[in-house]
Amino acid sequence: MNKYITIITVPFLILFYSACSSSVDTSQLTPEEYFNYVLQLYNNEDYEQAIIEFQNIILQYPASTVSDDSQYYLGMTYFKRDQFLLAAYEFSKLIRNTPASPFVPESQFMLAESYYQLSPPFPLEQSYTKKAIEEFQAFIDFFPSNAKVEEAEKKIRELNDKLAEKEYNSALIYQKMEYEYAAMKYYTFVAESYHDTKFAPLALYNKIKIELKKGLNNEALADISIFLSRYPNDPNAKELQEIESRLNTK
Repeated sequence: MNKYITIITVPFLILFYSACSSSVDTSQLTPEEYFNYVLQLYNNEDYEQAIIEFQNIILQYPASTVSDDSQYYLGMTYFKRDQFLLAAYEFSKLIRNTPASPFVPESQFMLAESYYQLSPPFPLEQSYTKKAIEEFQAFIDFFPSNAKVEEAEKKIRELNDKLAEKEYNSALIYQKMEYEYAAMKYYTFVAESYHDTKFAPLALYNKIKIELKKGLNNEALADISIFLSRYPNDPNAKELQEIESRLNTK
């Protein structure tokens, strides 16, 4: 992704790419030569040394043409090492400090991807999941024609499914404990907040069954109407149509 093509002599390449990093006197290099040397460390998966050297470039040459390159690849190096919080910090730093950089779209995507990698299984606390959704949505909003928009949208759906599953599972627990009003509250939240997930029709169906059990027929009819308008092909739609007909004839 390097936006620079640097012409380097063959002996210079041999010195750079065959020697170990400790033997290279980077003080004698131009910023572009220094960056190309460190990029080779990155490509060779010498991530520990690459982190040190990318940081040095950023500190030593903050106004150079390779400063944003180094900032981006510093984030990528942390990401390759599964240090996702550090990666997110570096990507956000590039976006904040160099908004005109051509690396901004990819940095925004990788910022979201870093939080996506930190997103835990649904029973656990989901702040990273919410942050990933927020950053993927920012990517879509700011770069709608980017080739990775489709992937971002797919991951948002996946993450929303996870949030919906967490709330749906809480509702099931309350229902099993016979705290049915609390269960209905959670089912309502799932149905309204995550209406495009697979858990929304399940939540609304379960809420209707509780309403019927408690004799809340008007509330049940209202929710059945919502269910049938949103999910006419759902496997539970026929049963609810029959219940609706029965209630309306009373």
